Amino acid sequence: MIRMKSELMDVVNERDEVVDIASQGDVYQKNLPHRIVHVLLFNEAGEMALQLRSKTKSFCPSHWSTAVGGHVQSGESYEQAALREMKEEIGIILPLNFAFKDWYSGIAHPSLNKFLATFTAHYGGALEVNPEEVEKVEFFSLAEIKQMLARGEKFHPELVFLLEKHFFKIS
Repeated sequence: MIRMKSELMDVVNERDEVVDIASQGDVYQKNLPHRIVHVLLFNEAGEMALQLRSKTKSFCPSHWSTAVGGHVQSGESYEQAALREMKEEIGIILPLNFAFKDWYSGIAHPSLNKFLATFTAHYGGALEVNPEEVEKVEFFSLAEIKQMLARGEKFHPELVFLLEKHFFKIS
C-alpha cells in the first residue's frame, strides 16, 4: 500500500475552479481532480534539465522527470507551488516564466485528472538536490531526450505528456 502525505490540496473542476479541499491521500484514493506544477529548467546551451527521482519515491521511483515538479497545496497559486518545490527539490529559487497549462488524464491512473501548470526558468550553476526527492539532475538536448525515450529509459508519464504535446512527437 502506498502511503500518502497528509498535505491538503485544492480539488478543482474542469474550469480549474476550487470546489473542495482534500488530503493528498483522499485526492488519490477518490480520483479527485487537482493541480500539479512543473518547471522546465534550461541552461545557456538550450539543454533541458531532467531530475532522476529518488529510489524512495512512492510513485515513479528512479524515473526521469522535469527539473522540478509537485502538488499545489491548498491556497497556493501555481507560481507559489513551483517556487516552493524548486527550493525543496533543487535548492534554488529562480524567476519563472509561465509556459502553459494543460488538462491531463493520467496514464498510470486513467481516471485521475489534473491540471499541469508548467513554467520555464534558465540556470547554469550548481544545484543542491534534496536526496529524499531527487537522485540527480542533468542537462540534455531535446535530441538526447528523444533517444533516451527510444531506448526505453524510465520517464515520469507527465514528462512524456509535456514533451509530446509541446516539444516533439514520440513514437
